[in-house]
Amino acid sequence: MIHDVNLWPLIGVAVIVAGFVLRFNPMLVVIATAVATALAAGFEPGKVLASIGTGFIKTRNLPLIILLPLGVIGLLERHGLRQHAQAWIAGIKSATAGRLLLVYLAARQLTAAMGLTSLGGHPQMVRPLLAPMVEGTAETRYGRLPERIRYKLRAYAAATDNVGLFFGEDIFVAFGAIVLMTTFLSEAGISVEPLHIALWGIPTAIVAFLIHAWRLIRLDQALNRELAAAEDGAAQ
Repeated sequence: MIHDVNLWPLIGVAVIVAGFVLRFNPMLVVIATAVATALAAGFEPGKVLASIGTGFIKTRNLPLIILLPLGVIGLLERHGLRQHAQAWIAGIKSATAGRLLLVYLAARQLTAAMGLTSLGGHPQMVRPLLAPMVEGTAETRYGRLPERIRYKLRAYAAATDNVGLFFGEDIFVAFGAIVLMTTFLSEAGISVEPLHIALWGIPTAIVAFLIHAWRLIRLDQALNRELAAAEDGAAQ
């Protein structure tokens, strides 16, 4: 017996893609996606609002969890955390921006694979420590950096954290996405062990590491070309 499948709830995918392409506020995009999906699935407006309100009540302590670490990091930065990190890494003569990011990528991916996803992150690691250290290595080699190079290095630092976390946590057997896939397949009558799904994440993680490592090696080469060309232009 064939049942008609309602595909209208998939409109939420179009809403979220359009919202991010148009660069709307992410929070508004997520809320609009949730409302559009719920209405397309046949939920009554009152039920949609009730679900959103219930979710808000359950997570009302979340801002406190986020703001407390930010306050601590801000206090450390005020007392010179970024400057100390930059000065320390500048003393390692063999360090380069690409090599430092490569080491962080390996550490981030390995710790995420063990479920230690909170050891890194943009607010607690990339901004106060990793990005200043990367800039410090570049300044040691090339001197004062143009602003565009600084922003480029910061972008690479953030991207490295993202890649390491995203592909590393897929290997952790208790990761939420693996649990979700296991439950979904089980409800569909397909019995799959969470460990098997996690193991199949290893090849993807290795490939992601190799691709991003190649990009980081090319980063050092690109810095050599760009900053050497800038020095030649200034000399002339």
